[in-house]
Amino acid sequence: MRRSTATSADMHKPMASGWQTLRRVAPYLWPDGQAWVKRRVVLALVFLIAAKLVSVTTPWIYKLAVDRLAGEAPDTGMLMGLGAVGLVVAYGMARLGAVLFGELRDGVFVRVGQRAIRRLAIETFTHIHRLSLRYHITRKTGGLSRIIERGVKGVDFLLRFMLFSIGPLILELSMVAGIFAWVFGWQYAAVVLVTIALYVLFTFKVTEWRVKLRREMNDQDTDANQKAIDSLLNFETVKYFNAETREADRYDSAMQQYETAAVKTGLSLSFLNAGQAALITTGLVIVMAMSARGVQAGTFTVGDFVMVNAYMIQITMPLNFLGTVYREIRQALVDMGEMFALLGQPAEVTDAPGAPALQVKGGEIRFDNVQFSYEPEREILKGISFRVGPGERVALVGTSGSGKSTIGRLLFRFYDIQSGAILIDGQDVRSVTQTSLHQAIGVVPQDTVLFNDTVLYNIAYGRAGATRTEIEAAAKAAEIHDFVASLPHGYDTTVGERGLKLSGGEKQRVGIARTLLKNPPILVLDEATSALDTQTERSIQDSLREMGQGRSVITIAHRLSTIADADLIIVLEAGEIIEQGSHDALLARQGKYAQMWERQSAEEEDVSAIAAA
Repeated sequence: MRRSTATSADMHKPMASGWQTLRRVAPYLWPDGQAWVKRRVVLALVFLIAAKLVSVTTPWIYKLAVDRLAGEAPDTGMLMGLGAVGLVVAYGMARLGAVLFGELRDGVFVRVGQRAIRRLAIETFTHIHRLSLRYHITRKTGGLSRIIERGVKGVDFLLRFMLFSIGPLILELSMVAGIFAWVFGWQYAAVVLVTIALYVLFTFKVTEWRVKLRREMNDQDTDANQKAIDSLLNFETVKYFNAETREADRYDSAMQQYETAAVKTGLSLSFLNAGQAALITTGLVIVMAMSARGVQAGTFTVGDFVMVNAYMIQITMPLNFLGTVYREIRQALVDMGEMFALLGQPAEVTDAPGAPALQVKGGEIRFDNVQFSYEPEREILKGISFRVGPGERVALVGTSGSGKSTIGRLLFRFYDIQSGAILIDGQDVRSVTQTSLHQAIGVVPQDTVLFNDTVLYNIAYGRAGATRTEIEAAAKAAEIHDFVASLPHGYDTTVGERGLKLSGGEKQRVGIARTLLKNPPILVLDEATSALDTQTERSIQDSLREMGQGRSVITIAHRLSTIADADLIIVLEAGEIIEQGSHDALLARQGKYAQMWERQSAEEEDVSAIAAA
């Protein structure tokens, strides 16, 4: 199957725009039917406004204290009766009040933000599991995980800083400009507003340029992370081929590209910071020079000069913060745009509207002229038709690439067929819910992959709520109970990532045990005993045969000796059925199956002779 490379730039085209992303986030901030969330948001906004009101009065109290100490302040007016020491205390209380209101705001909002993150994370996680097998085969897991990780973090940042940074900053700047116009004159307000406008314009323009550089850096970061994960997942293969140096060079090459992109991003940040500092310092110097002339002319007091300086410093800090916040918000929008594009990725296989649950009565399976291809230019199944009667065991054999495993995937509805029909007790698998279909089918794959958890957890995965007795019974039927019991931690032994602490045969038996625990009416055994030795295989085959009693079983086999007693054997070649019948009938036909049987029998005799020798 052709694989596509996955980068944040091309993986999900087109990405959501900034405004689309903001509209997607809004319901998490103001959800319908969640009054407590809305109350918290409103209360946080109240604390925010209170913090800003206290903050803008702080320089004015500072001015009164300076004028009082310089002997230039009148004895009347608000707070002037406190005296110099009292004004200093009031100044300190105002600064403390601004901080306390800010912390109350954060404390009230934190639950809202964390709840939004949790909701979005579970929505994304659920959606990814809803996507088709085709999507997951053609996507890189490491890159996918980075997109989700960055997107979820972006939600937290956006919710917090859009609400508590941009809005408050605009409010504070407007209040300071109004105070300047009222106290000192429109010229001062004009200088402040022009400085802010130039600063914001410069910041936005440069940041837009930086976003492109940052996106390129993200692409390289995703690629390097994917190569690292891919290499670690294939640890044994790397060792088998002595490829540690090769893998290190491959990873270093990816990191070198990331380094180049990161250097460009860092240099652009230095340029942005330098430009911002030049603009804000110029505005500060102009306003301070104007106020200094006013003091010299006797129109302003020293306290007024100090107040101008305090206000300019006060707005300089959030303006510097604006640069950082805007950059991070813009990046958060990019990261979230990628994640929302992932959420917008349509599921290839979906339930029909109002689809009923599958009702399994006898378990008859029918493939009716099924045609299927993973890609248009390569047809896999070419009009396959066969029937598995209730309680029958049908085996699929053939060379690699003949379409055996594809039939099992189509029955489970990992993919939808292009034409024809797949029926279970007369019900088209496309017309019933996927949940009920998957519940009715148990699959033992050729390559059993386990969770990095305990043996108990991996077997119990077959059926939620199974008791310890039922789990151990399934393990005994799969011939693995004695092995597990001999381990130092028994069923609490951790199997390692993908089950690497267990041998191939042990993993396979765990996979068989959890399918036995599931106890479904339909079984698909895809080379289920391929990793087992002959003696264990025979023992487990007996367990599988016993389990298959009264169930419809499709066995995909390479070793013909394991399916010789099947009710029907279907021989596939290049996506077509070339022979079908019982074992004896196919041998008597002297066709493809007979040739495969003779070849395997000769190979097994050679192996037995070598073992005896």
